[in-house]
Amino acid sequence: MSRYRGPRFKKIRRLGALPGLTNKSPKAGSDLRNQPRSGKKSGYSIRLEEKQKLRFHYGLTERQLLNYVRIARKVKGPTGPVLLQLLEMRLDNILFRLGMASTIPAARQLVNHRHILVNGRIVDIPSYRCKPRDIITPKDEQKSRTLIQNSLNSSPHEEVPKHLTLQPFQYKGLVKYKGLVNQIIDRKWVSLEIDETIVIEYYSRQTKP
Repeated sequence: MSRYRGPRFKKIRRLGALPGLTNKSPKAGSDLRNQPRSGKKSGYSIRLEEKQKLRFHYGLTERQLLNYVRIARKVKGPTGPVLLQLLEMRLDNILFRLGMASTIPAARQLVNHRHILVNGRIVDIPSYRCKPRDIITPKDEQKSRTLIQNSLNSSPHEEVPKHLTLQPFQYKGLVKYKGLVNQIIDRKWVSLEIDETIVIEYYSRQTKP
């Protein structure tokens, strides 16, 4: 299944707020979610919706998310929080959480178009896994700096989580910004409202050894 490229409001009306997918809100007076159908949702339906929330927020294909679940199962520690750590430490998500991009799709475009440096080197892989002490900056070109600055100026972002730091600095008489990765993210700093244990349950049959 390919990455979703359809109407974004359609997804947030069904699944709730997905800040990584869009920073816009439905028109005033409309419900964020569609009215639920009569009758109680099945356990499978609930697990499917939580899985879809995770997939659309982080902008993943079905295969990518399944692979992340498989990796998380192999890592020491609770599978659910480990899965969220893997997704949150992706470069495209780090740019979004720093405010350098308005959404995760916008961050992915920055990376794909080679506007982003990690530790002074161009990284053009959105899924690049950031590590503590990584330094993230725009490429030293006017277009790259402008794209980052426009996002920082115009996008209403939440407070930068404590595992990251956004710092202004002077370079050749210009103000630039760099993002610092301080540590692996703690579960309490994940902004998406999600029950990751239900997502693990959804994939349980597909990820058995």
